Amino acid sequence: MGSKRVLIIDDEETIQTVVQFGIRMTAGWDVLSASSGAQGIQTAQAEAPDVILLDVMMPDMDGIATLKALQSHPGTEQIPVIFLTAKAQTSEKYQFNRLGVSGVITKPFNSLDLPEQIAKILDWSLGR
Repeated sequence: MGSKRVLIIDDEETIQTVVQFGIRMTAGWDVLSASSGAQGIQTAQAEAPDVILLDVMMPDMDGIATLKALQSHPGTEQIPVIFLTAKAQTSEKYQFNRLGVSGVITKPFNSLDLPEQIAKILDWSLGR
């Protein structure tokens, strides 16, 4: 399996760093990062990542608005999106699934387990 490219869109730099570290260390995938929904959309259009990890609660443009913008653009509509969120009640998960996200990973998470969680959600082989 070739190297996957993951885009993390989160307004918290510490989350970006932890995600990058965990994914690079355990899976060797490339990780791109963006600090806002608008920046994430631009990065997704320019870089065409294999998956987007998207924070739900961000200032200005939240994850749901970002998801809808990604889904409405021909260059990014096919990219799977996984929400990263502290809000993971059954009702929210139901709402997220209706929006067309590929999955939900709840915060806090273990960054070293992220590649395995992503692979499970997207039915990827980790090739170990």
